[in-house]
Amino acid sequence: MHISFLLHNAYGIGGTIRTTFNLAQNLAERHDVEIVSVFRHRDEPTMGAPAGVTMKHLVDLRMQSPTCDVHDPEYKRPAKVFPRADGRHKQYSRLTDARIAAHLGSLRADVVVGTRPGLNVHIVRQTRPGPVRVGQEHLTLDGHGYRMRREIELRYPLLDALTTVTEADARAYRTRLKLPGVRIEGIPNAVPAPAIAPADSSAKWIIAAGRLTKVKRYDLLVKAFSKVVAARPDWRLRIYGTGDATGNERNALRVLIEERGLNNHVFLMGNANPLEPEWVKGSIAAVTSSRESFGMTIVEAMRCGVPVVSTDCPHGPREIIEDGVDGRLVPVGDVDAIADALLALINDDDLRRRTGQAALAASARFDPARIAERHEALFTELVGRNESGRSRSAARDALHRGRGVLYGGIYSLRDQAVTVIRAGIRKGKKTS
Repeated sequence: MHISFLLHNAYGIGGTIRTTFNLAQNLAERHDVEIVSVFRHRDEPTMGAPAGVTMKHLVDLRMQSPTCDVHDPEYKRPAKVFPRADGRHKQYSRLTDARIAAHLGSLRADVVVGTRPGLNVHIVRQTRPGPVRVGQEHLTLDGHGYRMRREIELRYPLLDALTTVTEADARAYRTRLKLPGVRIEGIPNAVPAPAIAPADSSAKWIIAAGRLTKVKRYDLLVKAFSKVVAARPDWRLRIYGTGDATGNERNALRVLIEERGLNNHVFLMGNANPLEPEWVKGSIAAVTSSRESFGMTIVEAMRCGVPVVSTDCPHGPREIIEDGVDGRLVPVGDVDAIADALLALINDDDLRRRTGQAALAASARFDPARIAERHEALFTELVGRNESGRSRSAARDALHRGRGVLYGGIYSLRDQAVTVIRAGIRKGKKTS
C-alpha cells in the first residue's frame, strides 16, 4: 500500500509528531509511506526523520530558503477551508488552502491519514476520489469546543474511518455524534522500547514530564511533594518541559516552590530530547493532570521500567495503568492521595521494584510493531472494499457534500450577521 500522512509540522516537537513518526517508520518496513508536512520551519526534523519514510512539505517558512513562502500575499490572508474552530487556524491561510488542495487533489495513494481536526476537514473536502480517508483524533471529543464538535459532526461522515487514542473516546464518538458509515476504532499511540537499560528503582528521584500548562496541574504535584519531603527529605523531584512564550506557568511554579521551601528538592529542568535517559534516572514517575487525551509520558516511563503514579483523569490513564499492579491511580485534584501513593512506593523498595518490572512488561503492548499491525489491518480492510461498497461510499459522499454546502452556507450567513452586529456595536460605542 501507498500510505500518506498529512501532518501540521513535522519539524517541530510534540506527541502527535512523535507517534506519527513511530507509526510511519514501522509501516514503512512493509509499505510505501510518506509524511507530508503542511509547514517546514527548519532544515531537519527536530525529532529525527523516521527511517524509510519519504518526507515532503507544502509551505516553506525558512527565511533563508530560496523557496520561502512567507512573502506570498496569500500567506497573509486567513484560511477558508481550515476550520476556525481548530486552535491552529491562525497559522493557516489561503496559501495553505491552495497548497493542501493541490496536494490532495493529485494524491495517488491508497490511504490518506489526517492527524488533527483541521487537516481531517481538508481531507474530506479536497481529496480526489479513490484513496481511503482516515482521520486521527489525538485530543478527546470533550477537549473540543462546541464549534469544533459541530464541524466534526458535519464533515467527518465523509471519512472512511476515524481512530482515537483511547477506547473511551471511541465510544464517545460512536454514541454522541452522528457519523453514519464511519468506522471508529480506538488504537493507542505507539511507543518504542528505549535503547538503554531500564531503571533499577534505586535512585531517589521522581520524574515528571510534559508542557507546563494548567491542565497538567504541576502545582498539585509540588504541593504533594512538599508532604513527601516532610517524611522523606532524601528524595527529589525533576519536572521536564516548557510552557508558552509568556512563561506564566513556569513562573507560578517557581513561586510555589519557593513558598514551600523546596528549592533544593524540586527542579524545573526545561526540555529534554530524547527523554528516555532522564526517565531511567528516576524510580517513580508522576502525572497529576486534570485530563489526558492519552498519556504518552505514562507509557514512556513504563517502557523505561518506571512505575507511574497518575491521576485517574479522562481518558488515557485507566486504559494504561492497572492500579496497584504496574502503577497507581489516584483521584483527580487530591493532593493527599498523590502524596500517599508516592510515599507508598518510596517507603517500600521491594514494592517499587516489583511495580517497575510489571510496568516494563505491561508497556510492551504499546510497541510500534503491535500498534502498526492494528492500523495496517484497518487500512487493508478499507482498501479491500468491493465495488459495491465503493459505490455506496460514493453515494454517501454526494449526500454529505450536499449537506456540507447547505450547512456551510448557513454558517457563513450566521458569521456575516455576527460581523455586521459587532461592527454596529463598535460604531455605536465610538459615537456615544
